[in-house]
Amino acid sequence: MADDREILRELWEGRIPVRFSLPLEEVDSGEEPESIYLMLPRLSYFPLVTDRVNKHFSKYVNQEEATEMWLAYSEQPLKWHYPIGVLYDLYGDKDSTPWNITVHFQDFPEDEILHCPSKEAVESQFMSMVKEADSLKHRAQIINNMQKRDHKQLWTALLHDRYDQFWSVNKKLMESSGDDMFKYIPFRIYQIDIPNIQKIFKPCNTEGEEQNLGELLHECVPHLWEEDKFTKRVVTHGIEMTLNTPVLWLSQNFSYPDNFLHICLLDKTDTG
Repeated sequence: MADDREILRELWEGRIPVRFSLPLEEVDSGEEPESIYLMLPRLSYFPLVTDRVNKHFSKYVNQEEATEMWLAYSEQPLKWHYPIGVLYDLYGDKDSTPWNITVHFQDFPEDEILHCPSKEAVESQFMSMVKEADSLKHRAQIINNMQKRDHKQLWTALLHDRYDQFWSVNKKLMESSGDDMFKYIPFRIYQIDIPNIQKIFKPCNTEGEEQNLGELLHECVPHLWEEDKFTKRVVTHGIEMTLNTPVLWLSQNFSYPDNFLHICLLDKTDTG
């Protein structure tokens, strides 16, 4: 396997080409706005990287009718509290670049996505996930022993795309050796049109042997197995994972900045 530090940096530097456009039916000025093209970090969240998009398109809409900006792909509202890379793995068309995302200022889908009043709301959501992950891994001992400035450094490093600053703190949350091995693996499993799955899963079985990704999927989605073959593609960070990969190694090296493994299950016929 590649050097783990190289993996961490390559994942941090992952980018997705995105084209943002405003539908004509929401244009109030009579002038069709130009699309905006951006290269967005996989590990970030849309509200952290779309200030320019909001500023550009809000000039073209009727402010009296406008709601807060929200995004959709192929009429699918995109949950802002999911990392961008997770949304792309789930919904993006990898055979067609850039990823074409529609910007909306009307008909906010209240029953499908949360409101995002500010970047502070993203920070709150992000830190809640980090704390939940450490509760699963270390009974929250690591995160609780950190100082507030460490918590803030995790957030500001993600916000400003600073890898070294982030990992100088996050490495403490990823330490695992001997008796200090993760108690449980923080993960979520995603499928299109199905609520995500999160369960308690230990990195080792009762015999002390490391468990792998296939065993995690046997535990969480047993109905997706046919004669010892898994019927879906297993993707994280745009990479298809082999089922014999140890989940502890995955957790330490392929978790998103929120310290969760975000695992997308896609149809085998879906090349996206």
